[in-house]
Amino acid sequence: MDVLTLHNLHKAFGTQKVLQGVDLTVPQHSIFGFIGKNGAGKTTTMKLILGLETLDEGELYVMQEPVVFGKTKTNRYIGYVSDVPEFYGFMNAWEYLQLCAEISAIPKEKVKPRIEELLELVGLSQTGRKRCASFSRGMKQRLAIAQGLLNEPKLLIADEPTSALDPQGRKEILTILEKAKEKTTVLFSTHILSDVESICDSIAILHQGKIAASGKLHTMLQTKGTAFLKVELVQEQDCRLLQEILQSRGIPVSSPCSSVLQLADTPEVQQVLFDIMKTHKLQLQKLERMHPSLEQYFLEVIS
Repeated sequence: MDVLTLHNLHKAFGTQKVLQGVDLTVPQHSIFGFIGKNGAGKTTTMKLILGLETLDEGELYVMQEPVVFGKTKTNRYIGYVSDVPEFYGFMNAWEYLQLCAEISAIPKEKVKPRIEELLELVGLSQTGRKRCASFSRGMKQRLAIAQGLLNEPKLLIADEPTSALDPQGRKEILTILEKAKEKTTVLFSTHILSDVESICDSIAILHQGKIAASGKLHTMLQTKGTAFLKVELVQEQDCRLLQEILQSRGIPVSSPCSSVLQLADTPEVQQVLFDIMKTHKLQLQKLERMHPSLEQYFLEVIS
């Protein structure tokens, strides 16, 4: 079953068309990367999913139930994690989650074991009695995920959850989201494409109000992105010579380090490369056919 279905979504603010026929489906128990440039329409889309904006045209379903502006019935299926979560500083994590459980009308007998389970999941079981005011940015983000998962949602919307964290903090959040996938579906919106590449099963690229590309991430990078050759030579001077000759023949080359070159993987380039290697007796250390990173593919799609 698809947790989320968007069909032909249109939304404009005045004369500015933000969404222009967005179609999207998000399957259960997946981490779905939702990416795009600033102003692409990601935030507007998430507001529509939450019933906080009116649709101009189209249909939107959560767990096969229609989302209607102002009637947030479908939000019982949704948890939300913002990029900058805020909490009552005088409360500790346990007290805050208890308050949220009361607001969500979670049965009293389920509250204690649920909070214990979530604090363990997000790594706050030893600090759950500390005041939220003393929490680091990473700890606040982990508490926000616990809050988002409190009512056992079918869909967890994670909006830039790693944007202001250091590498260690980002890694912790990504690990938590991967674990959460076992019991829910994660819609993951971020500008950090390496994070998307490391945990997402599928992605959609929103560009100029439309879905420019979508599908299984691994398949997209393997079959749709532009592959390139990674050439590693034994001698650095050979690498410099090869780069000069290739560039003199109009072939774009990048050099990520002194003995490695990267160039387009086409039959024509391959032939030129092998001819130069043979003519100048250059010693090859390694030759690899590389698939593009998500960042490279993303730039190809939106260019």
